[in-house]
Amino acid sequence: MKLAILSDTHGLLRPQVLEQLKDVDAIIHGGDIHTKKVVEELERYAPLYVVRGNNDKEWAESIPHDLTFCVGGVTFFLIHNKKEIPDSLPGVDVVIYGHSHKYVQEHRDGVLWLNPGSCGPRRFHQEITMAMMEIEHGICSVEKVIIPHELPEEK
Repeated sequence: MKLAILSDTHGLLRPQVLEQLKDVDAIIHGGDIHTKKVVEELERYAPLYVVRGNNDKEWAESIPHDLTFCVGGVTFFLIHNKKEIPDSLPGVDVVIYGHSHKYVQEHRDGVLWLNPGSCGPRRFHQEITMAMMEIEHGICSVEKVIIPHELPEEK
């Protein structure tokens, strides 16, 4: 099973991101989507698991704040802001969050913690990133995907 994991698109779906979505079984989005149009576009590629970010306002009231779900025998907890993760997440294998626009992948107490970074507009001079995950027999392997972008010329 192949999953695309992204966050903080802020209304921008880059062609390089859409290329990654062509053969996935599901898409996970960690919030700050920005528009309903982005949700609709993502749903054209694969089933979408999505949460509302702090910049997703009235249009996104029906999108959950956090979400627990199972894909490929793996239980996920999805939320936008890491600071809002509950202290106890029994049975969760993978925690996915966004908000900081900074890629993080670490294992803690047998749980994978993953922030795919931001693949929307470049901010804070950070990389533009997302993640691709393969699940086989309940085991996850993750690849960081760096999206190339043009840097403005130095003056």
